[in-house]
Amino acid sequence: MLEYPAKILMAFGETFSLEGEQFYNWLMENGYPELAALSSGIRGSEEAIQWLINNKYQHFAAFDGAIDKQPAAYGWLRKYGFDFLVAFADAINERQDAIDWFKKHDLEIFLHLANKIRYFRDNQEYDYHKLHF
Repeated sequence: MLEYPAKILMAFGETFSLEGEQFYNWLMENGYPELAALSSGIRGSEEAIQWLINNKYQHFAAFDGAIDKQPAAYGWLRKYGFDFLVAFADAINERQDAIDWFKKHDLEIFLHLANKIRYFRDNQEYDYHKLHF
């Protein structure tokens, strides 16, 4: 996720706000369908997770699972070297060592995103249909 410009990351974060659909559409229309799909996946769309898998964004599908604390998803991310996404998932799940790492490396934007995702996740109802990685 480090390769995305700050503007794109902020748009991704806003997909979890009240005006989320507007930012979701902006990502779709401006060449970032993978971030739109990731947002949908985090919000519970099994179809979006399948799209990520089918379009070579398996790491984002696994990241969604890691956010939900699925050990297999964490293991997959570690096995294939997606340590940044592991740390990001840990920050979303309020692990202090991950939060400190982001602060130390001046990556506050990811802490902002972590807070947005956590707030969204913690204020939605559990969907037992959500795909497990």
